[in-house]
Amino acid sequence: MTTARQLLAAQAARFGALDPLLPRAGSIPHGRVLTAVLPDGRRVAGVLLTASYPPGSLPSLWSARDVRELVPLVGAAGGCGLDALLHAWRELQERDGVPPADSAAVVTWPSRDVEATRVLLDHGFVPLSVLAVRCPGTPPPPASGQRGNGPPTARIRRATPRDLDTVHELAMFELQYSALVGSATLRDDAAELKRGSLRARLLRQDPVWLAELDGVAVALAECSWTEPDPESWAVRLPPGRWGYVNCVSVRPEVRGTGVGRQLMDRVHDEFHREGSVGTYLYYNPPNPLSSVFWPRQGYRPLWTIWEVRPAGALR
Repeated sequence: MTTARQLLAAQAARFGALDPLLPRAGSIPHGRVLTAVLPDGRRVAGVLLTASYPPGSLPSLWSARDVRELVPLVGAAGGCGLDALLHAWRELQERDGVPPADSAAVVTWPSRDVEATRVLLDHGFVPLSVLAVRCPGTPPPPASGQRGNGPPTARIRRATPRDLDTVHELAMFELQYSALVGSATLRDDAAELKRGSLRARLLRQDPVWLAELDGVAVALAECSWTEPDPESWAVRLPPGRWGYVNCVSVRPEVRGTGVGRQLMDRVHDEFHREGSVGTYLYYNPPNPLSSVFWPRQGYRPLWTIWEVRPAGALR
């Protein structure tokens, strides 16, 4: 009988052939085990994880309150293995009862696995988020597509705790827009949660930048540092110290002027100067701004986060 470790190893080999940047998962999470049998007799498995994000929890701003995540272990079976596992998940949900309205079924899968893409779409999943990476040495983006005769020159500086009100206002612009086009949700306590998170980030002196025009802050890049744990089941990045771009927000009246590009040029230069192996971020494919802007900055999808909301809509 094929063991979970053997499935994990075979799956890692398949992922490596699809995309050499994908890290090898170091472990298998603990959770409810789901299994399925393929027509040729092979077995595949998965682990079901649950999470709850009540009012007052920061993840509730980018997530459903009730999250059911499937971590597939399909070995080399690929799309057919994932299809069988999703059918088994649907049958399990029917036995367990209808999930709440504010819920999501989630699968995170390599972006380049188009075979799995077809399967996930057929089961009702939507690609709401992408983890995208940019490595050092990426050529600068083209300067075309800006309004007017040329981009205004922005003054870019690090934000301090004294800038909290400005940083908060700019971050809320981004959250309000993202709630229309992705997985973000504008909760009743969103402004309070955002302010607390930003205050903590500024007090830690995390890398947060502001771009100013004529002394007025018009764009924000809220960032931090990450070192992935290679032993974690949830490892998403190759080893090393990565710059994380958590939130980039440009005031609506200056979008398309080139200020966002100037801001990110500075961010990338600073991360590179401080020894990052690359930078990464999450963006929403349905977002008509992010889905164009980030590829132009040299980012490319590594993982796609697929969701069904509510979870009971899984097909």
